[in-house]
Amino acid sequence: MDQMTPNPSASWQTELDELAERKRIARQMGGPERIARQHAGGRLTVRERIDQCLDTESFFEIGSIAGKATYDETGSVMTDFMPANGVFGRGTIDGRPVVIYGDDFTVRGGSADASIKGKYFMPEKMAGEYRLPLIRMIEGSGGGGSVKTIETRGHANLPGGIGQSSGLWLCAQNMGRVPVVALGLGSVAGLGAARLAASHYSIMVRDTSAVFVAGPPVVERLGEIRTKQALGGHHVQVAAGTVDDAVDTEQEAFARTRRFLSYLPSSVWELPPRGARDDDPERRDPHLISIVPKDRRKAYSMRKIIESVVDKGSFFEMGKHFGRAIITGFARLDGWPVAILAGDPLYGGGAWGAAASRKITRFVDLAQTFHLPMVHLVDCFGFAVGLEAESTATMRHAVTAISAIHQSTIPWCAIIIRNVFGVGGGGHVPHTLTPIRYSWPSGNWGSLPLEGGVEAAYRAEIAAADDPETKLKEIGDRLEQMRSPFRSAEAFIIEEIIDPRDTRPLLCEFANMAAPLRTPGQSMFTMRP
Repeated sequence: MDQMTPNPSASWQTELDELAERKRIARQMGGPERIARQHAGGRLTVRERIDQCLDTESFFEIGSIAGKATYDETGSVMTDFMPANGVFGRGTIDGRPVVIYGDDFTVRGGSADASIKGKYFMPEKMAGEYRLPLIRMIEGSGGGGSVKTIETRGHANLPGGIGQSSGLWLCAQNMGRVPVVALGLGSVAGLGAARLAASHYSIMVRDTSAVFVAGPPVVERLGEIRTKQALGGHHVQVAAGTVDDAVDTEQEAFARTRRFLSYLPSSVWELPPRGARDDDPERRDPHLISIVPKDRRKAYSMRKIIESVVDKGSFFEMGKHFGRAIITGFARLDGWPVAILAGDPLYGGGAWGAAASRKITRFVDLAQTFHLPMVHLVDCFGFAVGLEAESTATMRHAVTAISAIHQSTIPWCAIIIRNVFGVGGGGHVPHTLTPIRYSWPSGNWGSLPLEGGVEAAYRAEIAAADDPETKLKEIGDRLEQMRSPFRSAEAFIIEEIIDPRDTRPLLCEFANMAAPLRTPGQSMFTMRP
């Protein structure tokens, strides 16, 4: 035999052939019938999802032949194989390494009966220890399995018992270390729903996704008969803030995943990368001079202001349908990624209710965790008032939001667009930092709005007047003149009043000032699930 020709009996080709065959079987997942059922339900398989989310041909699978095999009586010939119902490995997004894990619903419907815990824990550990972003594609329960587990294991599972960790402690730990995106891509219940919520950004797909603590069969035993969508559809979970956003297709979910990660570093030990500088930092939008109505009873579009002052097309909004008095998202200024926090006067005048306050806390903590400077476009009527506000513990949640703001150490720049009132208004910048703050001429502030406040403060004087209505107007006109933002500027209560058209140039200047101040490393206060 030629010395250059491998000797089959001396090589490992037989074993490599067996490895290839095992991989081929594992890639069949739950089999053609279950794959067809997955597609018929409008859902991709886990392997299709991974391939479409990552850069082309970048996926390197780990645990590719993990599963449950059966052998003949000699123990040498495999007669059957059921792959584990989770697929994970490493890949790249825009050339940057990430860790990705996906539930395989075609194998036992994502139940833990078919899972291997090590394969479930390892992506969490790998992402955190190797400082790589983590993507979870969730479909199924992913918890202790069905009640059949009692029979298959011969004993009942004790949640949190020895060797029975759910892994949520790893999920929570990673929230302070690496960006985590979770996609709910079908029915997601129990621990699966917890893993979805334990992320920096979560997405579900309208019509094909549903998320719940427990599904309709369990809830029905409690006397509540609901369909999956009625119990945990996107209209329920996005409005409740359990999930951040809903999209129409899985492909859109993958696109939003990639875009979300583009604003963030790979871990807290790095800094967010600068993007393309393809928009003039000195650009001035002439429409801004008249976008805020002089009649304070009329609202305006804060989103139009945001789109006007940030780099064109760079605003990435998150949580649009939850806590709607507040707008949150990422954007770029002269290429630098920043966090955008803004009041929305179209919803309750921008007053902070319980939901809006929770949204603020999570978002400030997100920016703090990943070293993103904060731009706050301010329009805040203070805390929401009334029975609904009291019964939803608005004060408790609002004080938490204020605390998050004052505890943050990232650079802040506030642009006061209109209203700044009450305790909520007082949180428009952290008091622990020297503020970079500007006001438009439309700025309107005070401890309380004049509307309604005059009657309360001057009740006796108004009641004693011969013409109470004329007296009320006289007092209101007098106070109106005195609360002009120019009066505040005279006393250096507001540092600078600006032409609204100068907003973008000043914000771009801020982004460039803030860039050298960003400090990598773990923050004392990080985002929690």
